[in-house]
Amino acid sequence: MVLRSIEVTIEKDGTVRLPNKMKLPAPRRAILTILNEPIAVAETALLSEASLAEDWNRPEEDKAWAHLQSGK
Repeated sequence: MVLRSIEVTIEKDGTVRLPNKMKLPAPRRAILTILNEPIAVAETALLSEASLAEDWNRPEEDKAWAHLQSGK
């Protein structure tokens, strides 16, 4: 089982907004944790997140940083 975490925004009316569109092979269950703090993220950080994720979420990156993971 592979778990993936993403940060979302929940509007006052309960609408959940994802940072990007997601395509899944089938419906999936999720766990949502509501943080007890208002949104205070710089807009530039949000804009760069998707492009950085493309580079960071590669097998080569996982291998390069594996020695820093606990238990390895």
